[in-house]
Amino acid sequence: MQAYKFIEAAPATTSVIFASPHSARSYPADFLQASQLDELALRSSEDAYVDLLLNAAPAAGAHVLLGGVPRAYVDYNRAASELDPALISGIAVRAMNARISSGLGVIPRVVAGGRAIYSGKIGRAQAQDRLRNYWQPYHDKLASVMADHVRDLGRAILLDMHSMPRDAVILRNSGRPDVVLGDRFGASSRSDIVDAVAAVFTAAGLRVARNAPFAGAYIAQRYGLPSVGQHVVQVEIDRGLYLDEARVEPNADFPAFQALMDQIVTTLAEIGRSDRKSVALAAE
Repeated sequence: MQAYKFIEAAPATTSVIFASPHSARSYPADFLQASQLDELALRSSEDAYVDLLLNAAPAAGAHVLLGGVPRAYVDYNRAASELDPALISGIAVRAMNARISSGLGVIPRVVAGGRAIYSGKIGRAQAQDRLRNYWQPYHDKLASVMADHVRDLGRAILLDMHSMPRDAVILRNSGRPDVVLGDRFGASSRSDIVDAVAAVFTAAGLRVARNAPFAGAYIAQRYGLPSVGQHVVQVEIDRGLYLDEARVEPNADFPAFQALMDQIVTTLAEIGRSDRKSVALAAE
């Protein structure tokens, strides 16, 4: 199994990059054997089929980076240091953030609904192997692509694509959003970029909320550095729009929603299109 899949736009004509760290759905045989859950239960942690919603990106001039292994195996959207002592033997118990204590560290202990993946602990060496073989190469690639865009196009705009359960968010005054954008309350992206992303989804007829309850996790925190031209917007899409959540399979609305996302992705790429023109003009 590969650490990531990189779908290259040849050439990149926009500073927008799409990533889906949680949509991998091929499970290592030894992992399935070690888990006390069946594969369907394990798949509840996926951002299932989000990768298929990004098909239009390369033709629109935008690179796509996909996680190579499922989230239940290793979570690319966590820091390598977020190791869970309740799961991994030999890890000292220390102050933990809410993600680790709830079982959602870089090597997850549970899947959706708090269901334990393993009946006991795994070894520290096994956890470190997953980080070395999968987590690190993914982040090396992501860092490299973003640095290249800043150098060549003036900035990098990462749209970190995820999905959320249909009942994850119900806002008090505006009902259920279709999309939640997270920019860590302004820390991971310039506000005009987030405004532009929101406008694209809104124009497509989708209801958009910001930063509640998903403000952006590790990837947004690490790579969202507006002061150096790196911007990250985490995008959470309601799974119920295209997925049978119980079966973790595309539902009857999937083809229509995929077509809508083709239009959205193509338009989102335009947000970073002017950067290349600006760099060319400056060179002249």
